[in-house]
Parts: sequence; C-alpha cells; structure tokens
Amino acid sequence: MSNFNINIQHTNQPAIVKFEANKFLTRHESYEFKNIDEAADSPLAKQLFYLPFVKTVYIAQNFIAVEKYDIVAWPEVEKEVAEQIENYLNSGGEIIKSKEEKPKNIPVTVYAESTPNPAVLKFVTNKKLVINPAEFKNIDEAKDAPLAQKLFHFPFVKEIFIDENYVSIQKYDIAQWDDVAMELREFITNFLQEGNEVISAEAVRVAATKKEEEQKSAETKVDINKIDDTSREIMAILDEYIKPAVASDGGNILFDSYDPDNKMVKVILQGACSGCPSSTMTLKNGIETMLRDMLRDKVQTVEAING
Repeated sequence: MSNFNINIQHTNQPAIVKFEANKFLTRHESYEFKNIDEAADSPLAKQLFYLPFVKTVYIAQNFIAVEKYDIVAWPEVEKEVAEQIENYLNSGGEIIKSKEEKPKNIPVTVYAESTPNPAVLKFVTNKKLVINPAEFKNIDEAKDAPLAQKLFHFPFVKEIFIDENYVSIQKYDIAQWDDVAMELREFITNFLQEGNEVISAEAVRVAATKKEEEQKSAETKVDINKIDDTSREIMAILDEYIKPAVASDGGNILFDSYDPDNKMVKVILQGACSGCPSSTMTLKNGIETMLRDMLRDKVQTVEAING
C-alpha cells in the first residue's frame, strides 16, 4: 500500500473540485484531458472518464482537479470520486504512462529574496517543492533530501528550511551574501531544471506518518488538560493570520503548547525566524498582541521554545 490520502478542496468555480493528495503525483509537469481519447497516456484520468458526469480531468503535482457536467451536484458524488482516486493510487495504479525518451529540462525560475534575518536568504521558485515544510540543521538530517544534502556541500551553508515553493538558507559568517547568492541561485535552478527529487518519497512518507502521530499526540494532550477549544483557537489563528506572513519572510511557526494557568503560548520557530535578531520583537509586538486581542483574557504571553 502506498498510503495516499485524498482531501476534497472546493474551488471558486462550482463545476470544479480539487482532490488533493498528501504526496506528489507528478514531478513538475501538469496535464489536462478533455475526453477519454486524450487520456490515453493517463490510466488514472481514463478511469475517471468512465464516470458519466466527468467533463475534464486536470492532473498537477499534488492534486487532481475534476470538472463535471451539470447532471449531478458535487455533494452527491465528491466522496465517491475521492475514494476512487485514493483506492486507485493505493493499489499502485499508474498515473501517467512512462515514456522512454529522456525528459526535457523543466523551465524553472528562481530568485533570491532578503529576509528580516540577515543570516538567511530566501530562494523562491515558480515550482512546488514540497507538500509539508522541512527543516535541516546539518547534512545528516538531510540524508533523505537530495537538494538539502547537496546544498550542505557548500561550506558556508549552516541550516536549510524548505517550504512549499522556496528554500531558506542560513549561512555562516565566513561568507557574504553578495559573494555567494548568485552561485546558490544558479545551483538550485539547475537542480530543479534537471527534474531531480527535492525530498525522497520515503522521507515524505515518514514525515506524513510523524505528522499524524504528532497531531494525535497533541489532540490527546489537549483532551487530558481540558484545553482543547483554546488550543484549537490558537492553532487556527496561527494558521490563518500568522503563518502566511511568516512564510513570506522565509520562515515558519508551529504551535507547541498552551498553559491556561499562566496564559502562556509556546511556539517553535523555523527557517529565517529561528535565531533571527528581530524574532523577539515579532513575537511580542505582533503575534502576542494578536493573540491577546483575539482571545482576550485567555492569552498573556507568547514564548519561542527555540529562541
């Protein structure tokens, strides 16, 4: 079994629903099929066209979008479609037929972007790199992440954080960004253009399993301490309001715990946020203030357990 999970995502177009996978389905390519003949090279899309209401199938890196005819409403059939896709993938079904010819270089754009942390530079790409964020403190931790492992061969690279479409690199003081940024940008561009794997499929599976275990553990902990509602409110605020802003600076923030007695929230900082000189100010003036305002008397302070 491949342990694929499919989540249903509605779009702003009523006729189209996205079925999002917890793993990559294709490397970097996207495919669109308007009928069963066009789907000759995609056994998965071909199977979906046997459903009489399917009009168009679009397969991207980690989701399948299906456009339907008006003969049915999505609430009546979306669970059936999700289950069919999930069962097909977990049975080892082929998504796109393999071709013998050598794939062409994939068009990739990478640009460097500064962050509030002077030791960290963010390299943003027009391609989705990972489904879940990953942080690497050294080359041993990057054994299942080919891109990070190769980046650690640059002697000035200290830490690496990879999120949806960017790589944040923290450097040692021996190098200046003006001297090495271009070299790193070109290396990342070439690596992605060649279609290389950013993180191995096994590492993605392990990370997904670990995430599920952590979520179950957190939910159990919340139930025991009877603070489930408040913790969920805090996590929802972090996800909706704070994570997008933090991600734009090349970092990430994770909920760790909430103590109702001293009204303290503990978080974990990753990427550019970790070790950033301005992170304390961000915590106090931004995150702490927002949680105080939105949760009133439930939160007083926010603390990063990794500084």
